[in-house]
Amino acid sequence: MSKLIVENLSRVFPGVHGGAAVTALQPTSLSVGDNDFVTILGPSGCGKSTLLRMIAGLDRPTSGTITLDGRKITGPGPDRGMVFQSYTLFPWLTISENIAFGLTEKGMNPMEARDIVAAYIDRVGLKGFENHYPKQLSGGMQQRTAIARALANDPAVLLLDEPFGALDNQTRALMQELLLGIWEREKKTVLFVTHDIEEAIFIASRCLVMSARPGRIKADIAIDLPYPRHYTLKTSPEFSSLKARLTEEIRAEAVLAAAH
Repeated sequence: MSKLIVENLSRVFPGVHGGAAVTALQPTSLSVGDNDFVTILGPSGCGKSTLLRMIAGLDRPTSGTITLDGRKITGPGPDRGMVFQSYTLFPWLTISENIAFGLTEKGMNPMEARDIVAAYIDRVGLKGFENHYPKQLSGGMQQRTAIARALANDPAVLLLDEPFGALDNQTRALMQELLLGIWEREKKTVLFVTHDIEEAIFIASRCLVMSARPGRIKADIAIDLPYPRHYTLKTSPEFSSLKARLTEEIRAEAVLAAAH
């Protein structure tokens, strides 16, 4: 049973100052199952983020439909949690207040909200930093806060747009393992946009490869590697084989994009 269904979704941006319109996404269809961890990989400008933003309800498609649990998506909603590459925390709120933001907005009982916030602070390893402000934390800790805030609302789907792109390699690897641990425990459906091939393989149960602009899904590859995953998996022959295949898929698109 598919949890999320995207049918013939396209996005065309009108031309600026009388210029030609830009097709960011060709008509695209996909279905995502319950508890799937899907990475979306592709060259820069291929429409990965545009696709994710339309699923989040932050951008309107030119054509096509998106349904989640049988309901058509027409705008943002608490059934989808979004995490961006930039640290989109409220600088005037503490870490606890940032995580509680969605719960407060929907009028949850403060005691109940406090318990949920405390549980997520523990899960993402921020104990002791509850009363700090975002500017007092490292980039990795700010992204932990953003992930906890998205999950505290108990969304049906978690959407992440290159969330670890600005982090150093060591922090990035730790964040990948942290996110996988949360996913395995919470049984969430996850869509994760990245341009990092190793990251796309390491965390996913399935990887969608997008073509150069105008984007479309050109390959849907099952990542048949066992969970739970440890960083040593990256040295295995199976991992290397998948990396070679995905590298070739992306390289072919980069060559096409450069030719245009």
